[in-house]
Amino acid sequence: MKRLIPLSLIGMMIVTTFVVFSPTAVHGQGAGLVSAVLNRMEKNRQSLRSLRAGISMEKYNSQLRDSEKFNGVILYEPSGATEASVRIEWRSPQHEILTVSNGKYILFRPRLNMAYTGSSRSSKVNSGSGGLLSLVYMSRRELESRFQPVQDVREETLWGGVSTIHIKLTPKKNEGFKYAEIWVDGGGMPVQTKIVEKNDDATTVRLTGLERNIKISAEEFAIKLDSSVKIVKS
Repeated sequence: MKRLIPLSLIGMMIVTTFVVFSPTAVHGQGAGLVSAVLNRMEKNRQSLRSLRAGISMEKYNSQLRDSEKFNGVILYEPSGATEASVRIEWRSPQHEILTVSNGKYILFRPRLNMAYTGSSRSSKVNSGSGGLLSLVYMSRRELESRFQPVQDVREETLWGGVSTIHIKLTPKKNEGFKYAEIWVDGGGMPVQTKIVEKNDDATTVRLTGLERNIKISAEEFAIKLDSSVKIVKS
C-alpha cells in the first residue's frame, strides 16, 4: 500500500490537477535580479499573515523512473519567526490530514484509523509539505547562511501563465538533499519548489489559487479524533 507521507522520508518543511511542470525559460539575469528576488521573498515572509491555497505534489523515484502525484489544500498562519500553524489536507489519491499547531503535529490517516503525533519540529512535518514550508518562512539571512550564492536565476512562466523568477539553492553543508529550486511569483511568494535528494529522487510542490492574509479560524488547524483512532506518538 502506498503511503501519502512515507515514514521513510523523515528530512528538510511548508509549501494541482498535477501535470509534469514544463516552465518556459525567458532569459538569464544578473546580480541585480538576485538581490531583487531575495528582497521580494523577505518582504513576502514578513507581510504574510495567513495563506489558503491549492497544493499539489509530485514525488519522483529516480530508480524506478516513476512518480506519485497528490492534490489537496493547505492553510498556513505564521505565529513567530520560525513557528506556524499549518493544515495540509490531501484529497487524492488518498485522504490524509497533517496539522501543526502549538508546537505539536498530528498526521491522521482515516483509511487506517490511525494518527501520528509529536513535536512540530519533526522532519515528518517538512516531509508532509514536500519541503515547501521551510522555504516559505526562511529569512533572507538564514537562506544566505545555509546556502551557496544563488544560482541559475532566470524568468520563467509556469503552466497557467504564472510569471516567476527561478532560483537554485545548493546547501553549504549537509542538509540531507542535493539542491533546491524555487519559483517565486511577483509578490515574493514561492509558488513552486523542487527538492532533489542525493540519490536524485525529487519532490516538486506547486501552490495554486493563493488567498493571502485572510481570516482563518483556529479550529481549522485542529483535528477531532474519534476515541477509536489508534494514536502513535513519536
